[in-house]
Formats: sequence, C-alpha cells, structure tokens
Amino acid sequence: MREDRGAVESRIVTRRLVLFDIDGTLLLSGGAGRRAILAAIAEEGVEPEMVGHVRFDGKTDPQIVAELLDAGCHRGPYPPERIEAVIDRYLANLEADLAVNAHQATVMPGVRPLLDLLHEDERIVLGLLTGNVVRGARLKLEAVGLGADRFLVGAYGSDHGIRSELPPIAAARAVPHFGRVPGGPEIVIIGDTPADVTCGQCVGARSVAVATGGYTVDDLAGAGAHRVFPDLSDIATVHAAIFGD
Repeated sequence: MREDRGAVESRIVTRRLVLFDIDGTLLLSGGAGRRAILAAIAEEGVEPEMVGHVRFDGKTDPQIVAELLDAGCHRGPYPPERIEAVIDRYLANLEADLAVNAHQATVMPGVRPLLDLLHEDERIVLGLLTGNVVRGARLKLEAVGLGADRFLVGAYGSDHGIRSELPPIAAARAVPHFGRVPGGPEIVIIGDTPADVTCGQCVGARSVAVATGGYTVDDLAGAGAHRVFPDLSDIATVHAAIFGD
C-alpha cells in the first residue's frame, strides 16, 4: 500500500538533522581530555603552568593545540604536520588514560533517555558536531557507553580547525539521509557553549543550548540560542524544542 503523498511530504518537511556537541553536552571525560592534551603539549616544551588560562570549551582540537603553543611562547602559524603530531600524541594519551579512568567519565543528565527518544523518531537524523577529532570523539563516547554508531552524521575537529566551518560539512554528509543538503531550521545544533550557538548561523541552523558546561543559561541566551535548558532532563520539552515548539 502506497503512503499518502501528503503524509510523505509532511514527514520530509519536518525532518531534522540534530547535531550534538560532546564535551559538556553529552558527557564529561573526568579530566582525561585535559590531562591527555597537556601531556602531549609538554613534549613541545609547554608546561601546564604556562597554559592554565587557556579555555578548551567551544574549540576544535587543532585550535586548542595552536592556542596552547601560543601560550607557551611559540610562534605560529604552525605547520599542519606539527599540529597533527601533537594530536596523535594526545590521542595515544587519551586512550591510555581512559583505559584506567573511564569510571570517572560521566554522562550528562537526561542524555541517555533523550538519545533513545530521538533515535526512535523517524523524522530525526542524529549526528555529532564537535571540536574533537574523530578518534577522540569515539574514545570519549565509548568510555561512557554511548555508541558512536547511533550518530549517522558527523563533523569533527579533524575536518576543519574552525568550528563555524563544521555545520556545512555535516549538512553535506546528511545528503544520503535527506536526498539533498538540509539547511535552515532543518538543522538543530545542541551544545553548551556560545560557539555551539553561533557556529550554525552560516547555514541558518536552530540552536538548542544546555548549561551543563562552563556557561550559564544567561550566557547562552545572550549568544542567541533559540532555546536554553539548564540540562537535558526534560526530554519531552527538549524534543519539542527541536521542532521549534
């Protein structure tokens, strides 16, 4: 039996590409990420006391490495192979750290049931939009038992060092699921920093922000988020916000 054309069109129109940030939004790695990257950058002669003022949230891994080198009195711009070498050391450190300390990593409130709810909604394509490089993202998700395979689309720090370049990459990778490049409010970015809120402006994305990281509800609202939540526990309301309700 053929599906009614109006129903098909309605389902297409209401589809959403929902892109989650990782750190501070889905989970906290229990400090493993910071320990791993500081150990990696130390091999460049940059000691932890030199970089305590550098914030990591809302940035890509390549951006973080460059800022740490700057703080350690190195002079950029840095060749891509140098940034990649630091990130390779970081990933090795991260894997070793999580092998011992994964029990310290935590999933943010509401995340597991929300992901289950969204996974069951056929109108939603789940994805990631994160400053983590691909391998780092997978290591962190696996550490807390959030299967990376449920996220069908992804854009990562390994794709581009500038976060605002990631939404168009994610949109292009969603073509197999939409039959075209989605845009505007069809794309919903969920994150915990002002950078998550603003990075999707280039594609007209809707922003749902959550204050489970280092920024307050007021910070995120001031950055222009369409909706802001203290956490993701009210999964029905978050689900509605994805569709603009």
